[in-house]
Amino acid sequence: MVGVSQITNGNAVSLGTPRIPAVRNRLRDEPVGAPKRVLLAAPRGYCAGVDRAVIAVEKALEQYGAPVYVRKQIVHNIHVVSTLEQQGAIFVDEVDEVPEGANVVFSAHGVSPMVVQSASDRGLHAIDATCPLVTKVHREAVRFAKQDYEILLIGHAGHEEVEGTMGHAPERTTLVNNPDEADTVEVKNPDHLVWLSQTTLSVDETMETVRRLRKRFPKLQDPPSDDICYATQNRQVAIKKVARDADLVIVVGSANSSNSVRLVEVALDHGAKAAYRIDYAHEIQQEWLDGVATVGVTSGASVPEVLVQEVLRDLADAGYVDVEPVVTAEEDLMFSLPKELRKTKSGATDERGLGGRVRDKQLS
Repeated sequence: MVGVSQITNGNAVSLGTPRIPAVRNRLRDEPVGAPKRVLLAAPRGYCAGVDRAVIAVEKALEQYGAPVYVRKQIVHNIHVVSTLEQQGAIFVDEVDEVPEGANVVFSAHGVSPMVVQSASDRGLHAIDATCPLVTKVHREAVRFAKQDYEILLIGHAGHEEVEGTMGHAPERTTLVNNPDEADTVEVKNPDHLVWLSQTTLSVDETMETVRRLRKRFPKLQDPPSDDICYATQNRQVAIKKVARDADLVIVVGSANSSNSVRLVEVALDHGAKAAYRIDYAHEIQQEWLDGVATVGVTSGASVPEVLVQEVLRDLADAGYVDVEPVVTAEEDLMFSLPKELRKTKSGATDERGLGGRVRDKQLS
């Protein structure tokens, strides 16, 4: 068994400690010379792919009983992972750590065909919780490789999603980590070239990378549809609107969550005077609030809403009781669960199976 603090994301890094109770009344209500308020971004938090993946583990535990093994973190959020561990999920780095014949769930970030084959070789019952939007990118990679395209994959080295996507066309895919690498990457056939991307990147930085690639390779083709997922884009649009009026932005999300880290960067790039990422409300520092009248709050796409509400509660202790929603989109997309999990243990249709849990629209 691998504990939550040991699960890796391309690099052997500690992900922190599991959830501990928040300490109330830590933050003082200090005068700042102006009315205090919170600008609460919407959309925020759970996206459809995360919702589907988390429910998949919960349903697998209900249907098959504990333990259920999960390759990598099901989603990149320490609270979600530690909660599922308490329910009987066991998180491992690779399928060779799973006992032969056991149940294993592939995470929302997707896997390469090599991982699928390895699970099959061990006789594992594999449940694929890959986000359908990631699966779309996998299919694009396979299709373009069959058409003899050279693929430039824009993404971050070591990220599980990147490793899974590259594994679908390893001989034809080259990773481009950032705009600067676009200026130096070498290709074999600039006349037969296409770009794809990791789904959780900064939209602005990705398009700058594409611009610089196209400057060098004018015949570079676009993917048939946008690879950066709707939820990543929507959360970035919302925080841009919040950031321009915020003295401080707080992003709830884990350190290995690419889309959460990007939200901090986007906030700083679009006017926020300061921005911090936290896992839990108790991480907010009193000095962050010095002279701050307006606090922007959002959360990454793998963050349950309860963690945001704890942040709002602690900010209210510090005098930030006026909460103004900043709504830039409404989301109603839901994905069906993997086919193995669409019924209850007794065989009846599970209402969660064809659309996930009932989720608040988060407009307040």
